[in-house]
Amino acid sequence: QIDDDNLGISGLEKSFNEKLTESKNPLILSLDANLQYIIREELISGNNIFQTLGSAALLMEIDSGEILSLVSLPDFDLNKRTNIEDPIYLNKITKGVYELGSVFKTFTLAAGLESESIKANTVFKDLKNQIICGGMPISEHVKLPKDLTAEEILVRSSNIGAIRIAQKVGVKNYRKLLNSLELFEKINFELEEVGTPLPFKWEKCTLETASFGHGITTTPLQLAKAYAIIGNGGYEIHPTILLNKNITPQVKKQIISLKTSNIINSMLRKVVLNKKGTASFADKKGYEVGGKTGTARKVINGTYSKEKKINTFVSLFPINKPKYLLLVMLDEPKSAPDFVYEFSSGYKLTGETRNTAGWNTVVVAGNIIEKIGPILATNNLQASNKF
Repeated sequence: QIDDDNLGISGLEKSFNEKLTESKNPLILSLDANLQYIIREELISGNNIFQTLGSAALLMEIDSGEILSLVSLPDFDLNKRTNIEDPIYLNKITKGVYELGSVFKTFTLAAGLESESIKANTVFKDLKNQIICGGMPISEHVKLPKDLTAEEILVRSSNIGAIRIAQKVGVKNYRKLLNSLELFEKINFELEEVGTPLPFKWEKCTLETASFGHGITTTPLQLAKAYAIIGNGGYEIHPTILLNKNITPQVKKQIISLKTSNIINSMLRKVVLNKKGTASFADKKGYEVGGKTGTARKVINGTYSKEKKINTFVSLFPINKPKYLLLVMLDEPKSAPDFVYEFSSGYKLTGETRNTAGWNTVVVAGNIIEKIGPILATNNLQASNKF
């Protein structure tokens, strides 16, 4: 957004104002107008179906860090040159700071694998349906088997299972993994509208609640960066909206091992493919999607709301050799009693009362992937049954 003197007052124009006024060379962005349009339209559709307060999506190449689309809704009329102060208009991807829920379980599994505390087939026995930590009850979202492998804990999104893994990993190793992914530092990014995760202390039960993404905050942009690192073989990347910014060959910093990356990618695929997984609606034939859901209660006046939620889905595709990351977030979605859910098997279900990411955000993400897939040329029917 610019003012009457063509000076940037917000967004890209403000961030690059000096460069644009001093340089004769055009600034080439990595953003793709076609992808941006498609994703925005699908978000609007999702907003209408699930009656959200707002939504956001990010599409990024996970090797280069180049962002192909960044949409945050509701947006505003760029032709009205006024300060946009209503927080509803903030850039939810870069500026929004949230507790994001079970998407953090992926990091819990990664910490376990990196520290060699667990293997994918490590069995955790006698998992309770509810435990008390620091005087507060922590429960499962649905009734789960008492015995689960580490992989099943991620696929079925077990809160208690994630806690047990984190306890086995320990605070030191878990903090090391989260810090290496830079989830709690202010990210270095071209836009000025960047949020800073809220500070917190590792006190009693912090390890337990952090294991399933509660009590700690970050921005969706930082979440996307962390998932990109896990998906691309474990190498550090730096998200950017500039084309070819990171094209210069350089030694890549290894954040997690290739072995851990491959194991986690396989698990993320099963979150989508497995009938007991939480992201079945992202199973779009030919696009080999893997991902993880997160359903988090919003904090309203210091108290967790039972109704207001931030529902997130982070996906990687094609998962046999991930190239793209799509993050979709819905702000305060509601259940859709009249919506017809279509399963990959052909079965249809009208209406669903559960207001979790698997029943709304994943639906929107799946529709987006189906629409942008041909443009990204990722359609690989033979690979879709790899896992």
